[in-house]
Amino acid sequence: MKINAYVTFNGQCEEAFKFYEQVLNGKIAFMTTWGEMPDAAQLPAEAHKMIMHATLTVGDQTLLGADSPPGSYQPPQGVNVAIHHKETAECKRIFEALAADGKVQMPFQKTFWSAGFGMCVDRYGVPWMINSECEPD
Repeated sequence: MKINAYVTFNGQCEEAFKFYEQVLNGKIAFMTTWGEMPDAAQLPAEAHKMIMHATLTVGDQTLLGADSPPGSYQPPQGVNVAIHHKETAECKRIFEALAADGKVQMPFQKTFWSAGFGMCVDRYGVPWMINSECEPD
């Protein structure tokens, strides 16, 4: 069994996934638009260039996403995409990139359980938790 995060966007999925591909050193494995699906003619024209499904692979992990159909986007609530990494410096780099032009909820810092942990909402509205697997000194 696998459990994956599936994040939705308000027309920014392609831009966000290209950003995540860079920040997370991943690879976009698949991306298709609403306009490429069968019966696309039944959708409003503004939906045709929006992403129906995207898959980003990062190592052996997968992040999935899509643009919500026009008028149906809901901002994420009660969930975060969590990243755990063995290198604290890499966690800090990822946190700073995701937090840029977003909102820091908890600055990246040493905690009682980790050498570095931080929470932010990125510029696309996706909430993240970045955690170093290194124990604090």
